[in-house]
Amino acid sequence: MPDRVAPTQPDLDLAVIGNCTWGGLIDRFGRLVWGCLPRFDSDPVFSALLGEEVGEDGVFAVDLLNLVDSEQAYVRNTAILRTVLRDSAGGAVEIRDFAPRFRNHGRMFRPTMLVRRIRPLAGEPRIRIVLRPRCNYGADLPTTTRGSNHVRFITSDVTLRATTDAPISFLMDATPFVLQRPVELVLGPDESFASALGLTVNEFEDRTRDEWMEWTRALSLPAEWQDAVIRAAIALKLCSFEDTGAVVAALTTSIPEAAGTGRNWDYRYCWLRDAYFVIHALNRLGATKTMEGYLGYLTDLVAGADGRLQPVYGIGLESALPERTDTALAGYRGMGPVRVGNQAYEHIQNDVYGSVVLASTQAFFDRRLLHPGTDRLFEMLERVGDLAVKCWNEPDAGLWEYRNRSQVHTFTTVMCWAACDRLARIAAHLGRRADAGRWRVQAEQIRKQVLERAWSEELGSFTVAFGNQATDASLLLLAELGFVSADDPRFVGTLGVIERDLRKGNHLMRYVDADDFGVPQNSFNICTFWYIGALARVGRRDEARELFEQMLACRNSAGFLSEDLDTRSGELWGNFPQTYSMVGLINVAMLLSRSWDEVF
Repeated sequence: MPDRVAPTQPDLDLAVIGNCTWGGLIDRFGRLVWGCLPRFDSDPVFSALLGEEVGEDGVFAVDLLNLVDSEQAYVRNTAILRTVLRDSAGGAVEIRDFAPRFRNHGRMFRPTMLVRRIRPLAGEPRIRIVLRPRCNYGADLPTTTRGSNHVRFITSDVTLRATTDAPISFLMDATPFVLQRPVELVLGPDESFASALGLTVNEFEDRTRDEWMEWTRALSLPAEWQDAVIRAAIALKLCSFEDTGAVVAALTTSIPEAAGTGRNWDYRYCWLRDAYFVIHALNRLGATKTMEGYLGYLTDLVAGADGRLQPVYGIGLESALPERTDTALAGYRGMGPVRVGNQAYEHIQNDVYGSVVLASTQAFFDRRLLHPGTDRLFEMLERVGDLAVKCWNEPDAGLWEYRNRSQVHTFTTVMCWAACDRLARIAAHLGRRADAGRWRVQAEQIRKQVLERAWSEELGSFTVAFGNQATDASLLLLAELGFVSADDPRFVGTLGVIERDLRKGNHLMRYVDADDFGVPQNSFNICTFWYIGALARVGRRDEARELFEQMLACRNSAGFLSEDLDTRSGELWGNFPQTYSMVGLINVAMLLSRSWDEVF
């Protein structure tokens, strides 16, 4: 084995590549340690992230012998990743990774494909290419066949072809060799190339770079923190499944929320709540096309709904997501279980109706859209509003998805109010006076009940649920949703109680009471961003800016956040990259940034 400094224990210092069809995670030493193919929720062909160590199974690595150092960065404003490895003798290698994505023949070309370009930078670097996919969640090896310039990996779900101009024997056997010239390697569909490999790869990289740079150039950025916002926006885009318009909560499954807790969940699905926050953040940046795709996804869901909407669906509109435990993979750092599917699809979470309406509202008011909201869309949303009216006062699992308890959650009820409130505004905009009046009455009735039943004079705060004196971080959204104004004494009082009970150092817990798995240990990144936003809204901007800078420092080296944070060590935990967390970064940056006029 070559001498290496690359750690064998996995961590979340990972970069993200993808093309809105599939996504992969690459560690800072250029190892692809996670990748589900052919789409986000498929079998992880590369699953080393969910092992006790990053070895040679479930990985695609370019190992530099006698490795001593590495550095990594994206090509500016793109999802093209550049990793540089250096050895002890002065040799250096560059790896460029990307998934092709560009407009071709009037539509987006986004194959299930990874392009790896390897070239020597200095000295005589000696490398070996380790391409070891697995299948059936790590249980099996694919069947392998060899061609003159390619290797085929055959699983029950997908057949992949690795095409290269490196010696096939070296690829098959992970044989070390001196990298004397650039090497191209394309892992993708089982199809031959119509033109020379090098020419094709050059074209794919140029067009992919141009596509991403055009996309970022159209963003309406804040004057400050632009690089952080761009990287967060690209992360959100990479978590959108353009084939159907769905948005996944994260690219991974079973990264624990905290070490050894069993809080391991599969986030490779579309939560209607999470997707709303993603759409809202991208809309604020002017990237409205994701919303248009998501509206098509919602239309299909609502058309097929049988009496209610689930909180989560599959990215291909699947309604059943049965949860199981898979035993072939040990779990992240050996901390199982590894779960596939998510029981939350069976939950009653009534805030989803507000999420659907809120995600759709801008379509009726934004004059830039190619397909603005119509009376037909409004009538579809009225069906969603009717469900909100029917269930706002019913117990549910809440946005934190309690598995063994239910109550009338304040956040849920406020989201049902938001559904009615926005429908009233949309109806008025469309000139539908009677509908506007009807929805306004419904909204006021729900609002009155929240003010009466979720307010505690004793605490001087809104409470987590009707008849429950506890608090939780979701109440920080009451001002952002427009339910109360930020200068309302009731919101200011709620903020005070939350920071007293939930703040842990510079971070915020979502709640502190024991749930189905005990007392939460790590802070929840989106809640910290909600807290920072609330501070800004009540006029505590200097404090908010300081906390925001500290949260930016919590990102990994590639600029991403996971779901949770150990407040003692600063280590990231939870599924990755977490769209919720990246949404929080964007929203707070937009809220706190100085204006362009103030900057120059």
